Amino acid sequence: MNTILSHGLRFGFFLLVQVLILNQIEIGVGTQLMIYPLFIALLPVEMNTFVSLSFAFTLGVSIDAMSNTYGLHTSSLLVFAYLKPIVYSAFAPRDGYDQVSETNIHEMGLSWFLRSFGLLLLIHHLWFFTLEMFKLNEILFVLQKTILSVIMSFIVCILLQYLFIRKPKET
Repeated sequence: MNTILSHGLRFGFFLLVQVLILNQIEIGVGTQLMIYPLFIALLPVEMNTFVSLSFAFTLGVSIDAMSNTYGLHTSSLLVFAYLKPIVYSAFAPRDGYDQVSETNIHEMGLSWFLRSFGLLLLIHHLWFFTLEMFKLNEILFVLQKTILSVIMSFIVCILLQYLFIRKPKET
């Protein structure tokens, strides 16, 4: 499938699932499922940072507009997209990244995905909930929401990859 078409379909999928389904669910103690950072994580590593930030801005603004969150999703997704090249270079394989492959769990392995995407998701959620509460006296509640939301969101992101992304064919 054409890469532009596949990224467009993914964009629509993550936007609709986040806004229509996941934003309506709250799993006790303020835990929120946020899977849309996976869209930015699945973009090619070699993608221009400006293009990646443009995707992040567009997706974040779209989610904010439909969720009445006034820039929370946009700012946290921009932080995610900005830090993605830094984190990915820190966890780069010895031979570097393949120019053709995606950075999904099948291509890179569970260990790499756990470290790199997990760190980025933790930063994303911490930024989101810190801005949402914006009170230092609520820092323990922010950390509780962050940790629980990261765990639940990470599990859903892994399941989505196993369900919707095909394993590469062995040669």
